[in-house]
Amino acid sequence: MTTEWGRPFSVKAFNTQFRAWCDEAGLPQSCKPHGLRKAACRIMAESDCTVHEIKSISGHRTLREVERYTAAVDNKRLAIRARAKVAATNNVIPLAVVAGE
Repeated sequence: MTTEWGRPFSVKAFNTQFRAWCDEAGLPQSCKPHGLRKAACRIMAESDCTVHEIKSISGHRTLREVERYTAAVDNKRLAIRARAKVAATNNVIPLAVVAGE
């Protein structure tokens, strides 16, 4: 992102401008750049974007940083697939057995 003069924002200037944009949009004081970036990463993960695609947009330096945000989405997707596979084979396992009770 650049300023209206085409120069990169300093950290302080970006945070000041970001707050002004949030105020203009009527967003609460709790909105922070990091939180919105995290939300964007999660939305991309939920939209089936790869970690490489997310990294190319988010500005993260490593895949490990992006994987932190996508882990919950990946686990949810894997759980849905696992339940579908079990249901498709009619191999119903009582929940107590799975939970180790």
